[in-house]
Amino acid sequence: MPAELTEPFPWIERGFTTMPLQGQEVSGDSHIIKSFKNGILIAVVDGLGHGYEAAEAAKIAIAALDTNSNEQIIDMVRRCHEALKGTRGVVMSVAFLNLPDKKITWLGVGNIEGMLLRQDAKSVISRERLLLRGGALGYQLPPLRESVIPVKQGDTLIFVTDGIRNGFEAGIKPGDKPQQIADNIMAEFAKGTDDALVLVVRYICN
Repeated sequence: MPAELTEPFPWIERGFTTMPLQGQEVSGDSHIIKSFKNGILIAVVDGLGHGYEAAEAAKIAIAALDTNSNEQIIDMVRRCHEALKGTRGVVMSVAFLNLPDKKITWLGVGNIEGMLLRQDAKSVISRERLLLRGGALGYQLPPLRESVIPVKQGDTLIFVTDGIRNGFEAGIKPGDKPQQIADNIMAEFAKGTDDALVLVVRYICN
């Protein structure tokens, strides 16, 4: 990946919301979006458990992603795993939006759900889900295999941590702005028994 752009994210719209477990001052859920000339790195991490130790693990994971963001996704995840040894550990889902090739490369370790939502010319909605592999960075790294899927203008990527209930996609309206989608998912599907995070990224230009 080439040098990071100083002007952020001209190709996407994004929405983000997070909420710590009630009674906690910090959240163990975090994210990074980093822009390059040829694409955008997007990742969500969830420190195991909650509270300060989970937040510290998430912070280390995000820093490792940032430091190694010029590498391929699998190599980035491996470096995060090494950086997290001795911490509480994290689960992670990560994607790279390749702009020239109009494709997303993504993978997930743990239980952070990823979904690509798209709508065709006849307004038929389809969804592609990220294949998640069991494990936790810092503890147990599974065999890593990335998936590649094509994207087109208007496609919307959604990541949610396990503080969000299953079935969150049912109420999504593709015409809503990413921040509306994120806010609605949090309001309607947050479990209230864990940290929760929703990240929505829409590809807006060819």
